[in-house]
Amino acid sequence: MNRNTKILCSTKYLELKEAVAPNGKSAWIYAHRQIATDVVVIVPVLKSETEEKILFLKTQRPPLYAENKADINIELPAGLVGDERKGESIEQAIEAELREETGLRADSIKIVSRKIASSAGCTSETSTIALAEITDTTEISKPLSDGGIILERIWVNANDIRDWLQEQEKNGCAISAQALCGLFYYFSDTTATSHLNTK
Repeated sequence: MNRNTKILCSTKYLELKEAVAPNGKSAWIYAHRQIATDVVVIVPVLKSETEEKILFLKTQRPPLYAENKADINIELPAGLVGDERKGESIEQAIEAELREETGLRADSIKIVSRKIASSAGCTSETSTIALAEITDTTEISKPLSDGGIILERIWVNANDIRDWLQEQEKNGCAISAQALCGLFYYFSDTTATSHLNTK
């Protein structure tokens, strides 16, 4: 459907576009990923008989540090659908991005939400959230740094996540909205059990 948009600037990965606002009178400028159909955000869950852990990434994102917002961003593994692997499905992208960013393979993957908008006033980008259950942390391939963006990978006990995130924020880190969304669905998932603290 043509929404009467105009491309103002185009790069390899992003377009700056203009659209008519709902009042029909003013213009709205936003960023659009023309090379990807979606974003996948993965919650890697390491399960054992006694506990569950979530794998987080510490990244250095140029838009955040360039504007002095934060040097480090706390994220979950994520990636674009169809940017490098044309015609791939969301399910294929989830498996590929998990392998690329963590070196791991999931025993099972569950998509829990689609069409998550992280900043709808700024970008047309939407995300699909998936839970990935992992029982074996043996790397099947060497994780990529994504051009130096990914600095560290950290497993955090599910019961400690809130305190850990607060500590990261106090230390000056930014927290990804997509990561918080993934955690919401993780803690809301009725099929998960051991992450619910019953003490």
